[in-house]
Amino acid sequence: MRPPSQPDPSPSAAAPAFQRIKDYVLQQIQSGQWQQGQAIPSEAALAKQFGVARMTVNRALRELSDDQTLTRVQGSGTFVAQHKYQSTLVQLRNIADEIAARGHLHRGELQRLERCKAEPALMHEFKLELPHTLFHSVVVHYENDLPIQLEDRYVNPAVAPDYLSQDFASQTPNAYLMRVAPLQGVEFSIEAGMPSAEMAELLRMEAQEPCLVLRRRTHSQGQVASVSALWHPASRYQFTGSF
Repeated sequence: MRPPSQPDPSPSAAAPAFQRIKDYVLQQIQSGQWQQGQAIPSEAALAKQFGVARMTVNRALRELSDDQTLTRVQGSGTFVAQHKYQSTLVQLRNIADEIAARGHLHRGELQRLERCKAEPALMHEFKLELPHTLFHSVVVHYENDLPIQLEDRYVNPAVAPDYLSQDFASQTPNAYLMRVAPLQGVEFSIEAGMPSAEMAELLRMEAQEPCLVLRRRTHSQGQVASVSALWHPASRYQFTGSF
């Protein structure tokens, strides 16, 4: 392992100690100083380097482990995580690319683009401890003029500060976020759900028709970047994949 560089005291000196440690670890990884699968300095070494208690270092490394940036192995140490999520993300492409691959036309209709207060459930999703403002967008995606997805997305302003000024008729929120906030990890689930009356109308659905709902949480820059619910009329959409 290369000798550890000293933490940069200037831009983040006012940040909490655990955040400065997280920023330092991310800087080492992104600069290539620490490679995938490589062990990083011990908690004791980082505590000495930053002049903090080990519990502060433990919090920083635990949060980076939760974000899949690091992997902690009992009795062996902490390592830079391998990018295991990439094969899964291939199956969860930008919907505009999926539609184009089928030889069809995509368009998006923006229904809502706003700043909002994070309610308790969203604070939990974004791992926030203090009141926070989020960006919120609702876009209906069409394939050959038939609506096939309603995208309800909340975004962390810290990773995409210009989100509200984007034209989501010409690009999808997914494409924009992939450009400005490269993924470090993703969590998702798929379930059946009944849409609200407003959603059903926007998706031109029959009464009592269920949706397939893809719920996805993405991570970038060491924090939760976005939380989205993607609603698809069950009669018009299916998820496929292979291993």
